[in-house]
Amino acid sequence: MTRTTKFTQFARLAGTAAAVALLGSMAMAQDTIRVDQGGDITELCGSDPIRVALVDGWGGDTWRKITFAELQDEASKCPNVTAEDHTDAGGDQQTYNAAINGYATQGYEIILAFTDFGEAAMPTYRMANGNGTTMVPYFTDLPGTDGVDYAVNPYQDSIAIGNQYAEWMAKALDGEGNVLMLGGPPGASSSSSFLKGFKEGLANHPGLKLLDDDFISTNWNPADAQKAAAGLIAKYGDTIDGIASDFGVTTLATIKAFNQAGVEVPAMATIATSNELSCLYNAGLEDGTAWPYLAVDGSTGDVRFALRAALAAHNGIEWDEPLGVVPYVYADSTQNIVPKCSDIAPPDADLSSLMDEEKLFSLFNR
Repeated sequence: MTRTTKFTQFARLAGTAAAVALLGSMAMAQDTIRVDQGGDITELCGSDPIRVALVDGWGGDTWRKITFAELQDEASKCPNVTAEDHTDAGGDQQTYNAAINGYATQGYEIILAFTDFGEAAMPTYRMANGNGTTMVPYFTDLPGTDGVDYAVNPYQDSIAIGNQYAEWMAKALDGEGNVLMLGGPPGASSSSSFLKGFKEGLANHPGLKLLDDDFISTNWNPADAQKAAAGLIAKYGDTIDGIASDFGVTTLATIKAFNQAGVEVPAMATIATSNELSCLYNAGLEDGTAWPYLAVDGSTGDVRFALRAALAAHNGIEWDEPLGVVPYVYADSTQNIVPKCSDIAPPDADLSSLMDEEKLFSLFNR
């Protein structure tokens, strides 16, 4: 589902019948927008002071640190907007909920929350939204109602990305082969969306066979991903031709498992890459061991869309920007697009960030 953020002053009357009807009429089936093609935030700043807080369910890795830096970079374009507060819930939903409630109680004008806990956090979003606070969960497309369950819900269009994976697999494998999908914890909503899109795309290519009807759980953890990949190699041997994944960390772990098993690495399609993965691929290009590879990225920039949508809602400004965001192509072996590799950035750094290189690398030195 794609929607467009288009707010007026009436949208601030969250919870009223008029607001719900208005927001419902504004939901439009429009194309998603690429993450590197967003609008100009300065049109949305307003003049009143606005404090922005970011809440992560899991926030300790470099990807999340870059995301927060991207938020601060985007907010810096508005002299009245500050984004200095960030909570990492450490994987605990109660801590996550408490952080949102705390910022709302303190009267923060905007709260952005990464949708790590999916629909389970909807009651918290609903309680936080209103009374001067604009609550914006982002990344997963939630089933709630804008202006009621939250102010607005920008999201990564995982279904569209899954479709893109399938189309690329068909190209890379000449339309024939056995493929699999790696995801996060069992039942993870974002992984399910990736898989749905992947299956939709595969339906157009009958020569591509999905070996498992569900995604293979990795818990988005490299150790678990490597174990899962070892199990797949034990089960299918060298008959796996392509693997799609919704996280570069698990893709890297899977490649390592194939290398350790002495089995040729299959075609890999992934998102949210890392410096280590890119450098490994580039080294493979040099020594002839590279695998067919697609990386779509820029995902740390999704938070910029969330901030713009939040400001539009908070300030009652009409704003046409699709809420569905898709990444740009960062690496593609079929088009000779090579990813960045750095010998000074951390191994888990995502160098596809929309920040300029000087700002990005200064983050690694903190």
